[in-house]
Amino acid sequence: IIFCSLLSTEAHSCRFDDFNFHFRSSYNTIKLIIAFVTMKIASVSLLLAAVASTNAFTAPRAVGRASSSLQVKQADLDGAQTMIESIIDEKNCGPVFVRLAWHDSGTFDVNIKEEWPKAGGAIGSIRFEPEINHGANAGLAGAVKLLEPVKEKYPDVSYADIFQMASARSIEMAGGPKIDMKYGRVDATSPDQCSPEGNLPDAEAGPEGKFGGTSGTASTEDESAAWHLRKVFYRMGLGDEEIVALSGAHTFGRAYADRSGLGAEKTKFTDGSPVKRFDGKDAKYTPGGSPWVENWLIFDNSYFTTVPDATTDDELLKLTSDRVLFEDHGFKPFAEKFRESKDAFFESYAKAHKALSELGCKFEDVE
Repeated sequence: IIFCSLLSTEAHSCRFDDFNFHFRSSYNTIKLIIAFVTMKIASVSLLLAAVASTNAFTAPRAVGRASSSLQVKQADLDGAQTMIESIIDEKNCGPVFVRLAWHDSGTFDVNIKEEWPKAGGAIGSIRFEPEINHGANAGLAGAVKLLEPVKEKYPDVSYADIFQMASARSIEMAGGPKIDMKYGRVDATSPDQCSPEGNLPDAEAGPEGKFGGTSGTASTEDESAAWHLRKVFYRMGLGDEEIVALSGAHTFGRAYADRSGLGAEKTKFTDGSPVKRFDGKDAKYTPGGSPWVENWLIFDNSYFTTVPDATTDDELLKLTSDRVLFEDHGFKPFAEKFRESKDAFFESYAKAHKALSELGCKFEDVE
């Protein structure tokens, strides 16, 4: 259109008596205009080609296990679950999987409103240093290693999902309640996204007579075991019932002196002698540590029947954070309720476990 307008203006300036001169002048001008427009068209074409090429080069590409957002398929989740169940059955490692998942999610701070994943939670960050090397996480690197083959075979399932799935399946396979789990968690992608050390609870007071500390996202320090627990779990957005219900998971597993700093080298219940599983089989396990209950590979409410019973074996653990559940006025009604009714405990526990497993999560849809 621009070209035609210029041609029309030049033609109207011609006079008949100067036709030859003006025609040659017009002709030369038209040639220049054609050359100019042709050059511009070529330039635009080159520019568009360059833009297309650049876009093709910088378009997002799938980056496998390093990706923070994976579109997971239900078939992959099912396959991962089958593998996890096989590992639990072979290794009898359910308790350490529960601890791994809890310590990943237990960093969450409900008061941090910055962009995900700044508030921590069940984001898979525990697999990174320095978080995996935090004092409270001693021994958990081995649990991550046990689950690596699952990630290798199903790379689109996030670490966060794998850790939480392993925990829930461990509880259920040990006779615990079915937990209404949600999957599709997005993973943290770098050590920069780890939470600071100091967000997890202490079972006993430190040398100065205080529980917790001030190094986490919020202070958990207190001279009272009950209020230390509250500072930890209230920071996550959980309440007294959840604190007591989740404490009941100590019915499952052992404490080790080289991990938590608590427990004996071994006891009559952990010396390698047979331990019954929920399915009736004798469990093969590495001797060591101290359990809270005699049948420490079965998930039930025996923690709540054992802790307040003064006649139980002296080799069973009864830590300050355990005893306080039956002493504190806020905790005691729930502890007594769970002592009297396994069903009541299971109902509360399943809800609390689900809530804990979803703290700080960003979910993608499962296909």
